Amino acid sequence: MASSDKTIKDFEKSLQQLETIVQQMENGELGLEESLKQFEQGIQLAKSCQDALTNAELKVKQLIEQNGLQQTMPFDEPDA
Repeated sequence: MASSDKTIKDFEKSLQQLETIVQQMENGELGLEESLKQFEQGIQLAKSCQDALTNAELKVKQLIEQNGLQQTMPFDEPDA
């Protein structure tokens, strides 16, 4: 498996775990102590996801620069 494939799978797995934690906490399925443990894990997962997104953004910028496409444009929200 290529490094980028592993990174994508790790990101997806972390995001899925984070969504599960949020859902459990929103549903009140956890006691106080378990909520605190899950919150701590959620913070770590959120940081991991943010780091992966930051790295992906840097890679996109590098690819644009390497291919002579110096101008970048922000993604626009679709018109409603």
